[in-house]
Amino acid sequence: MTAFDLQPQLTGQLVRLRPLRRDDFDELYGVASDPLIWAQHPEPERCQLEVFRGFFRGALDSGGALVALDAADGERIIGSSRFAGYDPHRSEVEIGWTFLARAYWGGRYNSEMKRLMLDHAFQYVQRVVFLIGHHNLRSQKAIQQIGAVAAGERTDGRGQLRLVYEIRAADWLARARAAGQSDGLGVD
Repeated sequence: MTAFDLQPQLTGQLVRLRPLRRDDFDELYGVASDPLIWAQHPEPERCQLEVFRGFFRGALDSGGALVALDAADGERIIGSSRFAGYDPHRSEVEIGWTFLARAYWGGRYNSEMKRLMLDHAFQYVQRVVFLIGHHNLRSQKAIQQIGAVAAGERTDGRGQLRLVYEIRAADWLARARAAGQSDGLGVD
């Protein structure tokens, strides 16, 4: 098996994902500067320039950050997500730090973005986890809609206690089969 590519290029019908680059800062901040995106997030001040600057630096340093582009034109940045905490011994990776411009809310874009990332991840791991703030009900609901289940709590990299949601590879594949889809979609 080849090594897990934490920054793949992934393409769906609605979304295209590619590795985050330094020159994406201005356009991505244009999306992230909307305070309503962060209203339920544990770090609601992420819409502020200096706070976002730190977030962006961390995303670049992570080696797993992706930008989401509107597949209709393939160039407009509409959000971001990230792979992190890859542990080949536990056969686990985290997907997180996801946000989308409000014009792309409503489930279809987030669902496809997560589907693309999950399909990619399950080529390398048996479990994908999502760490979500206790009060971030919007993210909890969104992740449950694509099949994630509550799996306890865990301290994140900043020492904050988060809810853990998980999807296991076998469950992901069974869900796709039950939906009668041969390509693993099954969530949109």
